[in-house]
Amino acid sequence: MGESIDADAARAAFSELYDELRRMARRRLGGARHTALDTVALLHETFLKLDGKVARVEGRGPFMALAGKAMRQVIANYLRDRHAHKRGGELERVTLHTRLPGDAATDTDALDLEAGLQALERLDPRLVELVECRFYGGMEFAEIAALRGCSERTVFRDWQRARAWLHAHLGEPA
Repeated sequence: MGESIDADAARAAFSELYDELRRMARRRLGGARHTALDTVALLHETFLKLDGKVARVEGRGPFMALAGKAMRQVIANYLRDRHAHKRGGELERVTLHTRLPGDAATDTDALDLEAGLQALERLDPRLVELVECRFYGGMEFAEIAALRGCSERTVFRDWQRARAWLHAHLGEPA
């Protein structure tokens, strides 16, 4: 009986934020036009990844943080699988559009970004959680600050540090 309550709570939370999550998924796949992973597939895979975890999360901020983390994992797993199947042939680069408000338009290879996030996670897991909330979860600085219990300015400084580190790791100008 408890499992159906959890499943119902997960479906309710997901339904409530479905439109926002769909926009978030569309932004993350902005440059990936010729793949089997489209917005709806990403959204549904994210839902499956969240299964059982959502019922224990209260509030929009923690839910979006969890959804951002799940979306990152789904995209990375999809791209790893796709490239594993193409071993030995000409690899097609699948990019994600990384434009955020106030950023210049750049396309970054999603696998390179994932490798950068994994390397950053070894140095500072908090910065990776911030990237998941902001980049994958589409959360604003104020929401992240409330979630973390710190000031917006602290979140903004951490965001700048994370971006600078990732740009340096990816060999792009900051």
